[in-house]
Amino acid sequence: MSWIRDNLKIVVPVTLVTLVGIGFLAFGVFGVQFLFIDDTVDEAAPVFDSGIAANELTPPADSSIAVETTVAETTAPATIAPATTAAPPPPAALAPQTTAPPTTVAPTTVPPTTVPATTVPATTGPPVAQIVTLVQGSFIPRDHRGEGTALVLGDGSSQRFLRFENFATDNGPDLNVYLTTTDAAGEESTFDDDFVDLGNLKGNIGEQNYEIPPDVDLSVYNTVVVWCVRFDSAFTAADLASA
Repeated sequence: MSWIRDNLKIVVPVTLVTLVGIGFLAFGVFGVQFLFIDDTVDEAAPVFDSGIAANELTPPADSSIAVETTVAETTAPATIAPATTAAPPPPAALAPQTTAPPTTVAPTTVPPTTVPATTVPATTGPPVAQIVTLVQGSFIPRDHRGEGTALVLGDGSSQRFLRFENFATDNGPDLNVYLTTTDAAGEESTFDDDFVDLGNLKGNIGEQNYEIPPDVDLSVYNTVVVWCVRFDSAFTAADLASA
């Protein structure tokens, strides 16, 4: 019994240390706690510096309005009625009756006055800000499942946003969003050879936005990948092409 008691003093501390070590590796290093917990986000469409949001888009209205005002021709005939002939004065008793011939004044007509039609020149308002989809693509599974759409939205300025819609993948540790030169179905080891890091993945499920630096050439960095930095693993990726 004394042997058991003596060995328990050694075995119990070693066991506790081992369990703590395994727990640290599982939860601290390998991120096991993330594998079964979905992190859902639901970001609204991005708002650009121009003040317009992608979910407020309407086709730009025609701001050129031609106003034509026409004054109808006005004809104002002015006719002077013929003069009436006054009755002759009563005849004098002894003088012979004399009747002056009636005097008739010919009617006078004023020529019509015509006001020409007046056209107000068309007015053109300032250009309307418009959000457009520059490139887009669908996520495909790599080391983990992946679904949804990646869109790059622009408003005609240098500002652009990468947006995930109907997005879903597995959760994991240390996930980042990269724009890379490697195709979505390309060699996994090359995803992080030449890339632009847009930051931590905001959630493994749901809509989310990432602003793209103005100097990034989307014809070169034309693939988006959800990359696990800790284990050099591509969770899901999407090739970006013209919409």
